[in-house]
Amino acid sequence: MRCRNCRAEIADKALICYRCGTATTDPVFQPASNRSRSSSARLVASVLALALLVLLALYLGGVPSGDTPRLVTWIAVAIAVVLVALRAYARRR
Repeated sequence: MRCRNCRAEIADKALICYRCGTATTDPVFQPASNRSRSSSARLVASVLALALLVLLALYLGGVPSGDTPRLVTWIAVAIAVVLVALRAYARRR
């Protein structure tokens, strides 16, 4: 059999050409489509969570010490956890 790129003589059962590296058959699986939409959605969610954390930090900076409502504290912690989880999930992909 001959390579379809460089026309070198290669074995009939060869998967790639030894000379140029071209595959002897078409790929069975197509590459995954571009996932820019999902990555941009994660970016938007991360930016929103970060903005909420900044707003909470500004609010907590103006409140006298010890007068912070517990709900605000729990919301800040929840947003921080979600932000960290989103970033960790994005790195795994």
